[in-house]
Amino acid sequence: MLHAGLDKIWAWPFDASWFVGGAAQGTILAPFVTPFSDGILLAFVNVAVPLGQTAIGLGLILGVLTRTAAFFGAFMMLFFYFINGYGGGWANGMVTGELLGIMVFGTIVALGAGGVLAVDNRLREMELFENTRLRKLLG
Repeated sequence: MLHAGLDKIWAWPFDASWFVGGAAQGTILAPFVTPFSDGILLAFVNVAVPLGQTAIGLGLILGVLTRTAAFFGAFMMLFFYFINGYGGGWANGMVTGELLGIMVFGTIVALGAGGVLAVDNRLREMELFENTRLRKLLG
């Protein structure tokens, strides 16, 4: 995710209109994705995808908000999996890189990885994270 996000930032401006407007048509996610194909919502997606992918990658590598980063990584991979699959990506089978990404991110979320040797463990000890809502972000 980090590499994908940085590639999009370095090749700025990123344009997701081909993906949310074209590739999503006729897929199971079209009703959810099509409203993001133009206007202010497309501008939001154009910024959110590269920054989100970079933040997910950094979060997983550094171990900061690991469960939160993994959850949003799985969420993004779910969209990529279904949109790419209906567009011909499943021609060689339904097991793709996106599905494996969903499984890895899901495992990280379920097992609470990052809570032992990562920065998340140090953050739990801070007074700021005594609040139960903030603590839930850490897992």
